[in-house]
Amino acid sequence: MSQVIEHIKCLIVGSGPAGYTAAIYAARADLKPVVYTGLEPGGQLTTTTEVDNFPGYPEGIDGPTMMVQLQQQAERFGTDVRIGMVTAVDFSHEPGGHHRVTVDNSIELTAESIIISTGATAKYLGLPSEQKLRGGGVSACAVCDGFFYKGQDVAIVGAGDTAAEEATYLANICKSVTMLVRKDAMRASKAMQHRVTATPNIDVRYNTEVDEVLGDMVVEGLRMVNNQTGVKEDIAITGLFIAIGHKPNTDIFKGQLDMDDTGYLMTKGKSTKTNMPGVFACGDVQDKEYRQAVTAAGTGCMAALDAERYLATLESA
Repeated sequence: MSQVIEHIKCLIVGSGPAGYTAAIYAARADLKPVVYTGLEPGGQLTTTTEVDNFPGYPEGIDGPTMMVQLQQQAERFGTDVRIGMVTAVDFSHEPGGHHRVTVDNSIELTAESIIISTGATAKYLGLPSEQKLRGGGVSACAVCDGFFYKGQDVAIVGAGDTAAEEATYLANICKSVTMLVRKDAMRASKAMQHRVTATPNIDVRYNTEVDEVLGDMVVEGLRMVNNQTGVKEDIAITGLFIAIGHKPNTDIFKGQLDMDDTGYLMTKGKSTKTNMPGVFACGDVQDKEYRQAVTAAGTGCMAALDAERYLATLESA
């Protein structure tokens, strides 16, 4: 272990709407926040071409530009934004205890309070043609991007409640929705399955997987394969939505912070407090229901306020 070189009053782990909003509030409260951005500075929004549903942008804005502006706003109030990834943590169980953090496997820090905003990573199929067209018609968020395909033919991959919900959402605004289910039945609840089968412009294809996403610069079609017969079929679509789940970025917190059975951090009541004193969680790392930029930003504000109140109780003790 290398020597501890720095003590931080408020450490924010991860960038994105949650982390940068927490930084804005923490900096204005004179908590002198330090943000470590992680491997993807700006979070998932940096892979989103158009953001039309975040308040305050009447003409819309592209994701990378929005995240640069959020970072600049946080820095304007004195936030120290650093490129680096937190690779290990050792949380204190005592109120007022200093939490130990390792960055990039080499830098040792301590912190009085920590705000975790490491987000969740959407799962993709891993096909080269799919990865090539991410941002060009391949999306992991129908609620975020479905609007751009209004009146068009699209497809969605998935079999759970999220996939069923997103399929019916897309069916309300798109001409047709082809739903690819890998097995011979959906995993979604019976109620959600009934909603899908009762929607006339959703075509459910069971035992069907993506063989290839067609198109050079944008999605132009989809080659499907029946995994029972091997028969392939091409359909013309302009958008492909992947709804096979998300993985919360919480591996380094296992064994220290309370999580649900899928790895999302659990917070107390309506707060952002975790089971460790002085450790708070915000954004998609603790929200598997909404996963929107605006809700992440809201919980980032909450985390900063919770951290400020926590630190104030230590000073008055």
